Amino acid sequence: MKIFDSLPKSIKKTLRYINQDVDSLYKLEELQATLNHYIEKRKRQLKKGS
Repeated sequence: MKIFDSLPKSIKKTLRYINQDVDSLYKLEELQATLNHYIEKRKRQLKKGS
């Protein structure tokens, strides 16, 4: 999987955590909300800087 291999180590660890250690829907939804928050924040920063 070339895409996975090219990702930063921290992202790989996050994906492995999701696949192996998340044991409830609640935890997964909380993680999703947190990731979405930071992704949207970064999108706004990048759009503002363009």
